Amino acid sequence: MTTVDLAFPITSATSIPADHGYLLYSAVSKYIPELHQTDGVAIHPIRGRQDGMRGLSLQRWSAVTVRASDDRIGGFLKLAGKSLRIGPAMVVVGVPTVSLVLASPKLRSRLVTTKNGTDPERFLAEVRRQMTTLGISERPGVTVGKRRTTRIKDKEVVGYELTVDQLGEQESLLLQRHGVGGRRVMCCGVFVPES
Repeated sequence: MTTVDLAFPITSATSIPADHGYLLYSAVSKYIPELHQTDGVAIHPIRGRQDGMRGLSLQRWSAVTVRASDDRIGGFLKLAGKSLRIGPAMVVVGVPTVSLVLASPKLRSRLVTTKNGTDPERFLAEVRRQMTTLGISERPGVTVGKRRTTRIKDKEVVGYELTVDQLGEQESLLLQRHGVGGRRVMCCGVFVPES
């Protein structure tokens, strides 16, 4: 099974809340309710420019991007042309481009959350445990970066930026397919090549 990213271009709206993971998940779930029970799917954080006021200024390259196995592409195509309410903003998305998830020796996730993950040492131990469960060796280096938070309903959840390097090809694909931590449909634990 091949893992792909479906990038739906944003054709309207100029800004959204910077902390939009839960809001985006709720908006996508409106059209794809099975997302609540689906494993193996992740939603990337929307990329844009921070405006300094807890907002994200959308750019021509901003997109709503869903990561899933290639056999699920059809189920997500119903998002094309839909309006998604992300906080106060109404975002209309276009027809997606589909790209294969490719191996890279160095991956980064903007935010990874785990149970009892407020302490960096416990967080790192849990990340290592989950990577071992996926079949990733102890060889890759794991760097815990900035402490970050995300709001899920009325709760503030703590996590960290995470970089993993020295990954073999299969390890890289595993980490991108499965991620680590929870809340992957809320923009957490989604890994992309470090540029």
